[in-house]
Amino acid sequence: MSTTMGFQTEVKQLLQLMIHSLYSNKEIFLRELVSNASDACDKLRFNALDNPALLSEDSDLRIRVSFDEAAKTITIDDNGIGMSYDEVIANLGTIARSGTKEFFASLTGDQQKDAQLIGQFGVGFYSAFIVAQKVEVLTRKAGLNADQAVRWVSEGQGEFTIEQTEKANRGTTITLYVNEEGETFLNEWKLRDVLRRYSDHISIPIQMEKKEEDKTEWEVVNQANALWTRSKADITDEQYKAFYTHLSHDYDEPLAWTHNRVEGRSEYTQLLYIPKHAPFDLWDRDARRGVKLYVKRVFIMDDAEQLLPSYLRFVRGVIDSSDLPLNVSREILQESRDVKLIREGSAKRVLGMLEDMAENRPEDYALFWTEFGQVLKEGLGEDMANQQRIAKLIRFSSTFDDQATQAVSLADYVARMKEGQDKIYYIVAESFANAKSSPHLEIFRQKGIEVLLLSDRVDEWMLTYFREFDGKSLVSVSKGGLDLDQFSNEEEKKHQEEVTEAYKPLVERLQETLKERVKEVRVTTRLVDSPSCVVVGQNELSPHLLRMLKQAGQEVPDVKPILEINPDHPLVQKVKDLTDADFTDWASVLLDQAMLVEGAQIDDPAAFVKKLNKLLTQA
Repeated sequence: MSTTMGFQTEVKQLLQLMIHSLYSNKEIFLRELVSNASDACDKLRFNALDNPALLSEDSDLRIRVSFDEAAKTITIDDNGIGMSYDEVIANLGTIARSGTKEFFASLTGDQQKDAQLIGQFGVGFYSAFIVAQKVEVLTRKAGLNADQAVRWVSEGQGEFTIEQTEKANRGTTITLYVNEEGETFLNEWKLRDVLRRYSDHISIPIQMEKKEEDKTEWEVVNQANALWTRSKADITDEQYKAFYTHLSHDYDEPLAWTHNRVEGRSEYTQLLYIPKHAPFDLWDRDARRGVKLYVKRVFIMDDAEQLLPSYLRFVRGVIDSSDLPLNVSREILQESRDVKLIREGSAKRVLGMLEDMAENRPEDYALFWTEFGQVLKEGLGEDMANQQRIAKLIRFSSTFDDQATQAVSLADYVARMKEGQDKIYYIVAESFANAKSSPHLEIFRQKGIEVLLLSDRVDEWMLTYFREFDGKSLVSVSKGGLDLDQFSNEEEKKHQEEVTEAYKPLVERLQETLKERVKEVRVTTRLVDSPSCVVVGQNELSPHLLRMLKQAGQEVPDVKPILEINPDHPLVQKVKDLTDADFTDWASVLLDQAMLVEGAQIDDPAAFVKKLNKLLTQA
């Protein structure tokens, strides 16, 4: 007895996109369905490691593609893991993974760009409705009896019917009743051509009927051996790209790839890709991501995150080990010495790819940096062994060109350093605009000293681990104790000594007036156009980091800032001669202005405005 059910709301939306020709390249449906069939065979082979009886009825895994021109059907049949009744409902009636809402929010209305998103969300099965007016799925899970098979039928109109039935063998048979646009695929040559182009790399044999005289035989139409096991000389760029699509369901070409067989203390083959665009869930900390793990060409698991460090989580690919046991688990992977060697070797291989891209294909590297730069920065804190190597790949904005595009390498910065300069200067702010306009940069602009402008959320964390490059320490221009004497001439040094002495009474008055709010008041040389600024001690948390921690719900220490005043500014010169009646208000305004410029919250904005209006009226 069949039961009719409604699709999940998101599936209804997706089907409408499919039926209205979201895919500009309709033959993708065959690639998606064959890829799913291949995954089903891989899963069966993996489950059979613990339960060999699952393979007993038919140990030769295969995928068969056939068509019936008269009935206008295309059939994709596999003898893989199959599905139970509940699994059919879960897998074909819902999009059973997180991020579905983000998927629909990501749709742009551009058919080509939207099509690229679909595979990333694990919903390739629904591409069948590009060419089919009705889809029938007959499936039996490995290990279940013949009468526990399931039939699922839908016309893609918002509902499906499902019933328990019989199926002689395990696996899944998908029958597409093609629509008018799909009739072009009712052709042996067309199907063979699509399969060879898109599925030649699949290690499971893909068979098609070959009729000779009075008999029909099944002929393998793909090479049916794992692409990564072949010699690099025998693989074309198009085959590498097709395999990447099979792995990642990403319809953009990869930016780069590396294919190597490693021999020595640990033997393994790696085929690793760098995508062109970041996945939608790159910042989802709960999402599993990593490469596919095979052991002696037997599929073991998807998303084996232990095989690459976290900061390379954007890498896709396959690692096939000769040393790991077939029953390896995620827990064993965490402790395995062989896995540590694989992770170290693979990280170095990926860094090598990035170095080559940065040196020889700067436009591609700029695209990579836009998509994955913040993730790569995490490596400066996570991978101390490769820290300096990673540092050479990091890109920054800087005062050299005042552009928001992060294009300056540390090597570029060092090459432009002024004579006698032995430090790399930087500033961290909440945005590029805030960093670019900070008063802390004034003396550096006047002296022609380049400053790196940092505004990514990861930057403050990164700099707690990354303190030196090429023998030169990294110094924040917004922290106290800034020594720029080496860039001052004798006249400037003499002027500084004179104004420091002359303004000592003002400093003492400000210190007394603001003692509850500031740690110290002092005269500074870092300001040119601004009357004041706030800094913190060299080893104290910056105001920006304190705000980030507070926003994250963390307890933060009470760090009082240091107020620095510019003795050459007319406002400071005026305050110097004020009577006590107005001095308190002016002192408070000098501090609040400096805090606001720093992006900090002031305690009482209304009081600040009131004082400022009063002082402006008096002026």
